[in-house]
Amino acid sequence: MSKFSLIAMGGTFDIIHRGHLTLLSNAFEISAKVIIGLTSDEFAAKKGKIPNNKYEQRLDNLKKIISKDFPNISFQISKLDNDFGPAVLEKEVEALIVSDETSNQGNILNELRLAKNLPPVQIIVVPMFMAKDGTRISTTRIKNSEIDSEGNLLSID
Repeated sequence: MSKFSLIAMGGTFDIIHRGHLTLLSNAFEISAKVIIGLTSDEFAAKKGKIPNNKYEQRLDNLKKIISKDFPNISFQISKLDNDFGPAVLEKEVEALIVSDETSNQGNILNELRLAKNLPPVQIIVVPMFMAKDGTRISTTRIKNSEIDSEGNLLSID
């Protein structure tokens, strides 16, 4: 029995790594359905991110990994052109999954929901997944060839 009927989460999901899988796993464990906001290329650029993969490729990669790692899960992927997407408008959203790094977004979301006369969502903070060196795993570190997508350190020759 799921704790929530609908929750939301978001991200760029450029290079899908163990940290992303941890967030997804937590979301799918506690909810019957998950809305995943996937950052648009334009919004990523506004946030100063330069993804290796365009939106359509990131969308395809995300669908494939969810189908492979989390079969028979109910999810919906929405294009994010702002920080919150459907989580601001969907009355049925009961919780927001965030990482330590993005936990402040929950308070902002609830203020926006309050302004629209929607009930607040519960904020569920999932601890960051640490690489083998004890530092958080991130797409930036993977792009810089410091670690792989599992958080293993890459030797620098």
